[in-house]
Order: sequence, then C-alpha cells, then structure tokens
Amino acid sequence: MKSTRFLVLIIALALVSLSATAFAALDSDSYIALKGGVYSPSDSYELDNFNAGETTHLDSKTGFAGEVVIGHYFLPVLAVELGAGYFESKGSPAAAPGEAKLKVVPVVATGKVFLPLGPFEPYGLFGIGAYISDLELDGNTDNFSGSTEITYGLHAGAGFNINLSNDFFVGFEGKYLWAEPSFGGDHIKLNGFVSTAMIGTKF
Repeated sequence: MKSTRFLVLIIALALVSLSATAFAALDSDSYIALKGGVYSPSDSYELDNFNAGETTHLDSKTGFAGEVVIGHYFLPVLAVELGAGYFESKGSPAAAPGEAKLKVVPVVATGKVFLPLGPFEPYGLFGIGAYISDLELDGNTDNFSGSTEITYGLHAGAGFNINLSNDFFVGFEGKYLWAEPSFGGDHIKLNGFVSTAMIGTKF
C-alpha cells in the first residue's frame, strides 16, 4: 500500500512538473509556489469496523497540510492553478483504545479572480480536485491499513499575495473543501478548512 501511495504522489508531482513546462511556454506571467499550513476538519465520523465490529464515534484533529502549485495569469485579474499536495488528520474515540489516521493526497485545479492593488493582490478562488485517501487504524482489535480510495470534490476560498519584487511573492490562503471517500462502507467526510502560508516565484 505504501508503494501505491508513493506512486500516486510521484505521478501527481510529475503532472505539476509537466504543467510548469507548458505554462513556461506561454512566455510570461506564470508562477510556482510552495504552501504549508494546517488542515482543520469540520466533521467527526463513525466507523463500523472499529474494535470488534462495533460502531465507534471518532473525533477529527487538526493536522499538517502542504501543497506545490503551478499557475498562470491569463489576465491581470484571472489565473488558473494546478497543484498536488498532502494533508492528514488523526481521530480517536472518547473512551475506547485505538486511533485512526486519515492521509490524503489532493490533486486539484483552481481558478482565481484577483483584485490587483499594487503589490497587494487579494483574490477569491474556486476549484475541483481528486482526493486520494488512505485510512489506517492502530491500537484496537481491528488494526489495518485501509485500501487507497479516490474521490472527487470541490473547494472554495480566498487569500492574498504580496509581491516583494517582480519575481517573488508571499501570501496566505484559506479554503474549504468538500469530499467524501468511503472505506468498506464507512463514509468519511473530508469537509474542512485548509489554511496555508505560501512563498512563490514568477517566471
């Protein structure tokens, strides 16, 4: 299973790399950025196969989120961005032993509408994505590493860039995502906020 997740991540990063080459061929106004921050899930969930088949309610804790993106400004107020990343969340029952860990590799396409105000660029965003998800259970009577599931979802949010020069920028972004993978009949909503700081360069 680890090899499958590694292969999926390599393919996602390869797509971003190929996109960088394609955008570079457009001559100007392209960028690449690295984002890092937190994933804050909105929903807890229940698993039927946790602790001897009993239905167990688990909370969802805030975890790490990161993403690499490549984008292009088609107009001063409009950009399209492709990205691949990783986020995770741990969950645990209130009383019973054990822990669940949800690990997700998102591959997303996002449209951004900007309001250029000199070096300050606030924007709104909306996009779609494929979410490659894996669920692991540990420390209970039904330890397992769940199969990798692919589901599709939406995201929307807002952020801003601050141009430090013609070539470099920093920024902050917050978005909410909607997706719901299923593991053995157990549906787990990925719905939640992804908040990230970013640093990028234009080319």
